[in-house]
Amino acid sequence: MTETDDVIRVFLVDDQELVRAGFTMLVDSQPDMRVVGQAGDGGDAVEKLLVTGADVVLMDVRMPRLDGVEATRQVQSLPEAPRVIVLTTFDLDEYAFAAIKAGAAGFLLKNTPPADLLSAIRQVHSGDAVVSPSTTRRLLEHFAGALPDGEQEQPDLGDLTAREREVLVEVARGLSNTEIAQLFTLSEATVKTHIGRILAKTGLRDRVALVVLGYETGLVKPHA
Repeated sequence: MTETDDVIRVFLVDDQELVRAGFTMLVDSQPDMRVVGQAGDGGDAVEKLLVTGADVVLMDVRMPRLDGVEATRQVQSLPEAPRVIVLTTFDLDEYAFAAIKAGAAGFLLKNTPPADLLSAIRQVHSGDAVVSPSTTRRLLEHFAGALPDGEQEQPDLGDLTAREREVLVEVARGLSNTEIAQLFTLSEATVKTHIGRILAKTGLRDRVALVVLGYETGLVKPHA
């Protein structure tokens, strides 16, 4: 495949060279994606991404010098920031939790089957999140003590309509579009429209961020 805008540019960040080599072989075997760069720690990644155009970053969360959480936060502040998938060894991982709050599009376990990893890269590139909201909800409930109890800067929910607030609550509770549609007797297309408007009004990037927002603003209570 010749280089076109259709090729997904993937950047790899992991402190283990063997892991990066394996990911490189996997990604470069696909006609619609290629590895454009790699780094052995978060600091190196941020420096290289300043000058390397990438669409999706596979980011290990546990690394020396600068971990994946802070690296994700810094990468998200870059102009035309790539979307970040954090890779973790443990399902309930405080690093993964922190990385999602720092702006990651989601997380995957390091032992994710290759086909699922490739699918996740494509999903994130198309604008979707790759961790189910229900999994994010489990993370948030598990680390509920780490949620801020003071007033931090949060997106203003005052612009949301009553229906949009209702949909936001159910997204935060981990319901799918189909389940929300059934709950409110709406079409799935209408639910998608509501979610699109919520994202636009809050300035957030995906429904995983909406789950976090639902908890941080108190719309949804842990274990409620």
